[in-house]
Amino acid sequence: MDFSFTPEDEAFREELKAWLAVHLPEFNAEGEIGDEHDPDRRTMLRRQAWQRRMHEGHWAAINWPRAWGGREATVSQNAIYAEEMARAKSPGIYNTNGIWQIGPMILRWGTEEQQQRWLPGILDASEHWCQGFTEPEAGSDLGNLRTTAVRDGEEYVVKGRKIWISTAHLAKWGLFLVRTDPTSIERGAKHDGISALIVDMELPGIEVQVIRDITGGELFCEVVFDDARVPASYRLGEENQGWQVAMGTLGHERVGTAGLSVSMRIELDNLIATARRHSPEALEDPGLRDRVARVWTQLELTRLLNARALSKILKGQPNWPEVPLAKLQWSFLSQTIAELGVDMLGPLGALAKGGPDAVDKGHWTHNYVWQRYTSIGAGTTEVQKNIIADRAIKMPRR
Repeated sequence: MDFSFTPEDEAFREELKAWLAVHLPEFNAEGEIGDEHDPDRRTMLRRQAWQRRMHEGHWAAINWPRAWGGREATVSQNAIYAEEMARAKSPGIYNTNGIWQIGPMILRWGTEEQQQRWLPGILDASEHWCQGFTEPEAGSDLGNLRTTAVRDGEEYVVKGRKIWISTAHLAKWGLFLVRTDPTSIERGAKHDGISALIVDMELPGIEVQVIRDITGGELFCEVVFDDARVPASYRLGEENQGWQVAMGTLGHERVGTAGLSVSMRIELDNLIATARRHSPEALEDPGLRDRVARVWTQLELTRLLNARALSKILKGQPNWPEVPLAKLQWSFLSQTIAELGVDMLGPLGALAKGGPDAVDKGHWTHNYVWQRYTSIGAGTTEVQKNIIADRAIKMPRR
């Protein structure tokens, strides 16, 4: 592995750090935004304001062309960006799907008219976007999706269900994969009959139902299409070309793995500091000390795994099997740290937000249940293990 960065990469890092050092404290000093009784909405408003500030500094969409306010960042600069944003504890951005996935899809596959219509709103956070791929019968295997779009003149009539669609209730627009060739599954060519449609979420025939998660949050949604009529001019790419449209940019979903290893290390450091203040005897327990050491070691291994993946990409080699391994590490360590936090704090770890004695505003008990989603998000643990067993280790099938 080559751990060195080019002079251009180091200059990129220093420019980003200098910008964050000035603008992030100013932004944090402005205080909270929105209703304190609606934390999800408040978080999104805060991210909207932060993305606008980042866009002004050309830091919101670093992978985009310079003509669109981007920086045409290299793979190394993407890793640097993820690390520095995690270290700075930035608020995150409002249009995550739009910036990292949908925007690049429109840049690559969209017409000039489509780009001029939709890209400005993604960049300046004036319009929120969601991404609708997953269905009840098509979770980890998107090729099984069954939401249909039948061409009727200059419109598609869309019917079906999408589930676990993040922030669909806040979105003005969405990018959805739909089946435009209903015979493709039966023909054994399930990936060939899919198209990508940009959908106005306020169209008649679209119902968005919020799914309250185990923490009480309202982030995920079910989207039901009941003969919604979407203009054919909103199709991205050619008909039945949706699989290529989506797969060309899905890799961006894991572009932040380098940042995740940094943020998880910060989480562990915060836990140790909290334990010193509220439960110092836990740090003397041999079993808990051993668990802390094991987590620290796994985090270091994850950092090296990310470095190896980056090194392979820079050499033009496939970053395989590092991608599914990194996803497994993220799931495992996120849940391990969450469980360790509750165990180290003892009874204090069970106190939820709102209680007078809640530690860190109830962060640890919230995290304990919230991190269960990492077994599913970005690819289920079972599917990732099967992929590794089949394609990397090549274990024999029964």
